[in-house]
Amino acid sequence: MQVWTATTTLLPHQQDAVHKLLPARVGALFADMGTGKTRAALDLARLRQSKIDRVIWCCPVSAKETIRREILKHIDTNPAAIHVFDARTTERTCPAVPWYIVGTESISASSRVVCTLAALIDDRTMVVVDESHQIKGHRSRRTERLTALAAKARYRLILTGTPISQGIVDLFAQMRFLSPRILGYRSFHTFARNHLVYSERFRGLIEREKNAEYLAAKIRPYVYQITKEECLTLPAKLYSRRYTDLTAAQETAYAAAKERILIDECLFGEDDWQRRVAIFHLFTVLQTIACGFETTPDKRVIRYPHHRIELLREAVARLPEEPVVIWAKYHHAIEQITAALTADHGPASVQPYHGRLSERDRQRSLDAWRTGGRFLVATQSAGGQSIDLTRARYVIYYANAFKYSERQQSEDRCHRLGQTQPVTYLDLWSTAGIDDRIEKALGRKENAVAAFRAEVEKVRKSHKDRLRELVQVL
Repeated sequence: MQVWTATTTLLPHQQDAVHKLLPARVGALFADMGTGKTRAALDLARLRQSKIDRVIWCCPVSAKETIRREILKHIDTNPAAIHVFDARTTERTCPAVPWYIVGTESISASSRVVCTLAALIDDRTMVVVDESHQIKGHRSRRTERLTALAAKARYRLILTGTPISQGIVDLFAQMRFLSPRILGYRSFHTFARNHLVYSERFRGLIEREKNAEYLAAKIRPYVYQITKEECLTLPAKLYSRRYTDLTAAQETAYAAAKERILIDECLFGEDDWQRRVAIFHLFTVLQTIACGFETTPDKRVIRYPHHRIELLREAVARLPEEPVVIWAKYHHAIEQITAALTADHGPASVQPYHGRLSERDRQRSLDAWRTGGRFLVATQSAGGQSIDLTRARYVIYYANAFKYSERQQSEDRCHRLGQTQPVTYLDLWSTAGIDDRIEKALGRKENAVAAFRAEVEKVRKSHKDRLRELVQVL
């Protein structure tokens, strides 16, 4: 077996992380995006190579190629020594190599991937879960499968910049993946009984947390945590906003959508799951109309005249001739943006990056942008995690995600280790109530849907008129 040697030098905070986590067989690296978590994890693997035969690196599908390149950048190893799981990987075809990279999403979707991993993982394996907030749901198939598979591995490591985006409830599954002995709870019920206080009126609503100091003391020996401000001197973040009105057609469709969803009694009913679905549907429909289209239940797309594309064009015209990342939440919007920018700047300047493209095509788009393209037009769901976009110092949000954690992740694709210039973030908003609601929630670092759902729960049973007012002002 080839001896792994490092080809780059650790920064002081990365050295501290390795020093803290190396003695234990399990550990968590909770560090802000862009602080070099991957480099520290690779050094942990390098220093343990006499005790392991392989490293299995689980990461978002969109990040697989990034991780492959990071291994080649920091570790003196042959490209043939890295196997990236794809549609052809099975127990029979999987090669015997020291490095494996697998998409975390595939573990929940593919029994083929699970069976292949089960055959690979043994006592001489190190399992790394990158962006471990993806396994914070203790009941999800992905979490249960990955936890069971990794239990056989000698070493387990989790990495994320957002370990508790929803509070300490997110810690349970991540710590259980490392070892149930860390927290001392084998079931979520026991954990919840000791640390969460649920509302008596509203099912499933966590009112407050308790005994957080106890949890912090239990996980402290296994966790290295650091922020960007503590370890890096990065350029500033600059923010700007542009607004546009809805057209008459948009206003008509917008009002009709609110009334249509209000007539549906799910918002007033007793079924908690149906209310959650109805609220998410309400936000999605109103946001798409504010972006100039609406998707019907039979998957037809209704297009409305709108000003958002012109707002984008005006914003781009004011920027220098430099690389730009444009985050667009919906595929139809990406099509409109791509068509407009292609007409203005030529086809070679625009590269799409979204979940409907194959992994190979996404990587081709990313490579083309990195080697000379001007606009990378991406969805936050596909490109908002793990990839390095520091080539750009201008970022435009055509439409924002509902969750602050997704906004934070996407911002730090450009504002991270390797960025040498201030990064400017430009948000495009309409004057519609939904955009105002999302903008204010992100400003408070909240999940816009969750915040609205909490308001709905307060007034649903006793103040139906107030509930109607909540929806009407969106």
